Amino acid sequence: MVQRGRLLILTHSAGFRHNYIPTAVEVLTKLGERVGEFEAFATDECSSITTEGLSDWDAILFLTTGELPMDEGQKKALITFVKAGGAFIGIHNATDTFYKFPGYGEMIGGYFQGHPWTQEIWAIVEDSNHPSTRHLPRRFKAKEEVYTFRDWSRERTHVLISLDNNSVDLSKGTRSDQDYALAWCHNYGKGRVFYTAFGHFPQLWREEWFQKHILGGILWAMRRLE
Repeated sequence: MVQRGRLLILTHSAGFRHNYIPTAVEVLTKLGERVGEFEAFATDECSSITTEGLSDWDAILFLTTGELPMDEGQKKALITFVKAGGAFIGIHNATDTFYKFPGYGEMIGGYFQGHPWTQEIWAIVEDSNHPSTRHLPRRFKAKEEVYTFRDWSRERTHVLISLDNNSVDLSKGTRSDQDYALAWCHNYGKGRVFYTAFGHFPQLWREEWFQKHILGGILWAMRRLE
């Protein structure tokens, strides 16, 4: 019998606290139980992020904002955990985290820059073979607070889903290249990183497509689904 993986969910908000977080914790916990691939445990305590503490986990998932209260040793432990083969999953506001810690921005792939569009948008699936997207049509509609990013380049990651620019007022955009990714993944050292910008609205967490999207990303990052 294959042992279930262990997923640590960090919910600490040093900045804006999103109201979807309790729903997300509930959904993620139930997803793990339902598929039998991982056990999820949520905490608001950043003290869990240490070299010794992280040795108990296979994956860490951030639902975080702001400059988290971690010392340099804890920050190093987080990066080392992923580089050594751990899984990191970032949801929505995870890119609105650790602006003063460049190593984190490099690992996750970029930083939140703005959210110029909170509306129903069309999204384009760029990779239909990934576990987080293979259930999705080539184009789909979703209501979201669309994040844009700085210190981000598609050369440094693998884009899974992007914004259909025809579905928004591009004059409100924040990037000169008008390249707005909504989900991506990449290897980081021996580890894997999955990020999705979706997740702002609590009701989205109840939608089947989104649950499958998150689940596929987690299982890919944990190397339990290719």
